[in-house]
Amino acid sequence: MAALGRVSQLLLKASLLQSRRQLSAAVAGGHGEQAAKTWKILSFVVALPGVAVCMLNMYLKEQQHTHEQPEFIPYSHLRIRSKRFPWGDGNKSLFHNSHMNALPNGYEGHDE
Repeated sequence: MAALGRVSQLLLKASLLQSRRQLSAAVAGGHGEQAAKTWKILSFVVALPGVAVCMLNMYLKEQQHTHEQPEFIPYSHLRIRSKRFPWGDGNKSLFHNSHMNALPNGYEGHDE
């Protein structure tokens, strides 16, 4: 068993040495320069137009989006305040949006 372990270690070392030689030969042969040029071309031809298409899609979706306030329905399981928040008046969440986030008794600025 020990001999098998030594043989496997020798084979592993030999394969690692061979792969190092191949990698150093590839770098010395200018392969790195060609790869860098390929990735630069791909970045400008594929990645940047892809980002532009995604931005256009987001802009068009935002233009179709309505900004109407949802109807307030006083469900008992929503907007439970068992203790006050440690900031502000204690009733609003940390990232409170008065137009979209209702308080327990309704939206702000609306008389009911």
